[in-house]
Amino acid sequence: MTTVAEAQKMAGPTLPVLDKGFIRLDAYEASDLSVVNAARVSFAKHKSAIEEEDVGLIRFLMKGRHTSPFEHGYFRFHVKVPIMVVREWHRHRTWSFNEWSGRYSVLQPEWYVPARDDIRHQVGKPGAYTFERVEEDGLARWVQDKVNRSCEEAFEAYELMLQRGIAKEQARLVLPVNTYTEMYASVDPLNLMRFLSLRNTEHAMFEIREYAKAMEELVKPIIPVTMEAFIAQGRML
Repeated sequence: MTTVAEAQKMAGPTLPVLDKGFIRLDAYEASDLSVVNAARVSFAKHKSAIEEEDVGLIRFLMKGRHTSPFEHGYFRFHVKVPIMVVREWHRHRTWSFNEWSGRYSVLQPEWYVPARDDIRHQVGKPGAYTFERVEEDGLARWVQDKVNRSCEEAFEAYELMLQRGIAKEQARLVLPVNTYTEMYASVDPLNLMRFLSLRNTEHAMFEIREYAKAMEELVKPIIPVTMEAFIAQGRML
């Protein structure tokens, strides 16, 4: 399994996320200029550089939700992430995913444990939950200890089954959803922003929001005018 240090040696920026995860921009083909040219081709026009009027055009497109010019681009991310976050991420079906397979290779004993301040109570009724930080240190430490102990036992059982010749695809049945996996995830700029509008918000699950925040930082230097307009619109598109 790739470590954060190993990933940082790869091409492209890498940002650490959660306790053992990361997100790395593996490849991209996107720019503010491509947005401008996708919009201006309607009038048989083409630009070779961004001008001030083009900044205004991108803002106009964003404000009016004229979305098709934002589809002409591509971002590919390499992510180390808990399985529980992947299951949330997979709901965004406009993305393309390829994930580390527990059928074909042995999963590593790495799991996510929330930091002290990220352990929370769930408060409220279905459809209207809020989350509150656990104030009692003893309870928070108890949660962290329970998570670690259960994961240690799960991986011990997993490794024993592998040693006894049980198929990888069945041995993994004992592993918890906070096990770290890796995947490549690809998306166009429009659907990236739609992901951010739902996941980089206080209403999103904390763990996936941390990935969304890091992702936003990675793409800002690549499409700065587009992202500025998107954020100015309240990350709604």
